[in-house]
This record gives sequence, structure tokens and C-alpha cells, in this order.
Amino acid sequence: MNINIKVYLHAKETNFLQSGSFPVLDSDFKKDPDWTAAVVAYEWIQNIKSSFAASKDFCIVQVIYHDDIDITELVKKVKP
Repeated sequence: MNINIKVYLHAKETNFLQSGSFPVLDSDFKKDPDWTAAVVAYEWIQNIKSSFAASKDFCIVQVIYHDDIDITELVKKVKP
């Protein structure tokens, strides 16, 4: 299945939005949907962050999946 994720980020003194659709395992999502979405979002944010390597002010503002489920704090707790 796919989940839709929106991430609001801050870098280089600017806030911006990125959104996308990502595949997740049905079994993982059924077991813990918020955590599964948080891990996918974290991995994606790390890819985005690498584009802003020189930006010391890069930070996560908000992360939402399925249009209205806020997982910002969970994403911040994900460790590599």
C-alpha cells in the first residue's frame, strides 16, 4: 500500500513543503500505522536534508500523513 506524506521543513531561512506518496508494507502499517509512517518520513527527510548540506538551520516543522494525522514528534524520535 502507499501512504501520502507532507513534510514542512525549514532551511536557509525559508519554510517549504514537500509531499509525496510512499510504499509501506501492509503488515507493518496494520501493526503500527503512525510509527511506520514516521520511519518512512524520517528516511525521506534525510534524503531531502542531504540536498541542504550547507544549511545549518535545517529543521522539521511538521510532518503529516493521510492529510490530517500529525506525526511530527514521532519522526523526531526515529533514530538511524
